[in-house]
Amino acid sequence: MERTLGDRQRAVGVQAENTVNEVSERLRLGLLPLVARLLLSLEFLVAVNGKISGWSGQAAYMASHGMRFIPPLLGAGLVIELLGSICVMTGFHARAAAATMFVYLAIVSVALHDFWNRSGGGMNETEFFKNMGIMGGLLLLAVYGPGNWTVGALLRRRETTIYSSR
Repeated sequence: MERTLGDRQRAVGVQAENTVNEVSERLRLGLLPLVARLLLSLEFLVAVNGKISGWSGQAAYMASHGMRFIPPLLGAGLVIELLGSICVMTGFHARAAAATMFVYLAIVSVALHDFWNRSGGGMNETEFFKNMGIMGGLLLLAVYGPGNWTVGALLRRRETTIYSSR
């Protein structure tokens, strides 16, 4: 028995709706979180470059804020920013990396951008509130995860494909 034209149209409509939902899910859970992770990492990669190319300037800035043990602290900051950025970009242990970077950035913001202790506020105030925004993104990443497009997900899909083909 053949379906009526109305049934066919309904079937095509359901199929089209499913396709739209699939595309929407790929964007919402795949592409958009990936773009957000890449954008979050940009600031840290710029900071890594600044630490590598301007180590002495960074050390002098830290000293001007009364910090001690500057070389190990600066080195730790470099490692946190570099490895954290790699983890965030790839999605590999992104939640732990984002949580670590959140705490690190909170400490840096209070210790080095304390505009409330400086006359005029100026750039320290801007840096402080910029960091608060980045911390918001890191907190979201730590709580909700990196999305579906991650290195780990890619490796799991590859492993599943290998094992299922045996």
